[in-house]
Amino acid sequence: MKKFLFGVLLTITILLVYRQCTHESTVVINNSSDLIQEQLKNVSKLVVSEGYFSEVFNYENSKEILGEYLIAEKKAIVVVNAKVTIAYDLEKLTYKLDEDTKTLQILSIPDHEVSINPDLEYYDIKEDFLNQFEAEDYNSIKETVNTSLKVKIEKSTLVSNAQNRLISELAKFYILTESLGWKLTYNGEQVKAEDDFEKLLL
Repeated sequence: MKKFLFGVLLTITILLVYRQCTHESTVVINNSSDLIQEQLKNVSKLVVSEGYFSEVFNYENSKEILGEYLIAEKKAIVVVNAKVTIAYDLEKLTYKLDEDTKTLQILSIPDHEVSINPDLEYYDIKEDFLNQFEAEDYNSIKETVNTSLKVKIEKSTLVSNAQNRLISELAKFYILTESLGWKLTYNGEQVKAEDDFEKLLL
């Protein structure tokens, strides 16, 4: 009888220990998942690189009044000082948490966004009575300025500087997942080191 009772008590003890261990394991997984989600929410909304550009444009516009016999002209010198920012809106980053495999999958990273705030100053404005400056002229000048600046921005270090800051933000996810015993993947490839994002993004 004593052996039977001892066997029952031993079985109950083993079951309780097993249930306790299983419960603690689930809690750890949930806490890890919550911690990763919290880090994803807290990461900087914008990774920004900022710069300033200056340019001088010569604007000219000719208008034929009587064919080649009478031409009305208008022109101006335009000095442009522009503040430019390059940003990644990390709220648009999409990801998936797989608790079964303990994997954080980054599905897509948003493209950089360019914001141009030009300050235009007009000098040496000359216009004929029959061809004066109008709103469409100023809109055309601003559009030309923005187009020219975008080309210069893409060739500048602003984009690469912003990308470097993006990589440093993404590296935080690797450090976090690594410390929790999770894996981090991007585009189906596992990130195994902090500088792997640089290889995967380029």
